[in-house]
Amino acid sequence: MKSNFLALILLLSLSGCAFSPGMTMRGAPETPNVKIVPITPNLIYNQELSKHSHDSQSLAVEKRNQEIIRYQYRVGPRDVLTIIVWDHPELTIPAGEFRSAEAVGHLVAEDGTIFYPYVGTVMVAGKTVAEIREDLTKRISVTIANPQLDVRVAAFRSQKSYIVGEVANPGPQPITDVPLTIVEAVNLAGGVTAEADLINVTLSRDGTVYDVDLQAAYEQGELSHDYILRDGDIVNIPDRNLQKVFVLGEVARPSSYLMHKGRMTLAEAISDAGGVDRLSSNPERVFVIRSEGKTPEIYHLDSSSPEALVLGDQFKLKPRDVVYVETAGVTRWNRLIQQLVPTTDLLRNLSEIQTQSFIQSQTFK
Repeated sequence: MKSNFLALILLLSLSGCAFSPGMTMRGAPETPNVKIVPITPNLIYNQELSKHSHDSQSLAVEKRNQEIIRYQYRVGPRDVLTIIVWDHPELTIPAGEFRSAEAVGHLVAEDGTIFYPYVGTVMVAGKTVAEIREDLTKRISVTIANPQLDVRVAAFRSQKSYIVGEVANPGPQPITDVPLTIVEAVNLAGGVTAEADLINVTLSRDGTVYDVDLQAAYEQGELSHDYILRDGDIVNIPDRNLQKVFVLGEVARPSSYLMHKGRMTLAEAISDAGGVDRLSSNPERVFVIRSEGKTPEIYHLDSSSPEALVLGDQFKLKPRDVVYVETAGVTRWNRLIQQLVPTTDLLRNLSEIQTQSFIQSQTFK
């Protein structure tokens, strides 16, 4: 019976290797839905090359610059206009120490019109100040010869954009005669907080959401996504709680780790987790699991190679990446044995009890 018991333990130990933790990764290359990409110098080079491609960015910046040049503010309801007719003080309400230009100006009604002496009701909404000046000059010249007339916006009230999220002073920002970009609007809102995620800023406009990388704008002067804001635009600065990577497997401190300004390399992630366990890890099998589309990608680094330290420090992680350090074969075997020890002890005790019972039954006979 003792020989049968030992044979059972040996059989369980050998078969258990097929089910030990970490073996599923070795089958991944045969899975059609998973692609494993080795981390090599060529991969790092291609990633950096695509990152620094500026052709499309240059076109976007040029388009933005041309939009700024052509920008003209158009008056809307609730704006306040100041209209001055030179040499005709009776047509100009003067502002003074106790009266601002906003208080004494011409308020644009909800229907987009104003009333002006000698002219009557005039539609001004949707027009630039130059167009309003030309229209009023033509109308008032019937009464006044060669009028010299000036039109300005004393208060911009009709159009607003909204800056929300991780900024010091979230709220509306008025659209004025000076083109307002996202970077300028964020600065007017007091700047971002320490918890801001500058990479994943969004602009919501007319039911469409645009991605904006403010970090690239601040650090690299990349202004291709620094849009000019329009009425009703909403700029959201999210917090950085989603800017995490997960380090699992044979490391000292498996956990999730926040990326600093959206940046972290594979080497930094493993270092933040306390490094790999030299006794239990398999340095040849370090994986980065990334799910960006329908098919996840798995990147593999052989950290036992001489170039591994350089490659690990150059491989850029992305938010929600999972770094997995696989378990060494010997460690899997030891853990399996530790799991089997309680079972073998139980079987041994049962065997001893059965043996004693058999001896006692034979003795009494």
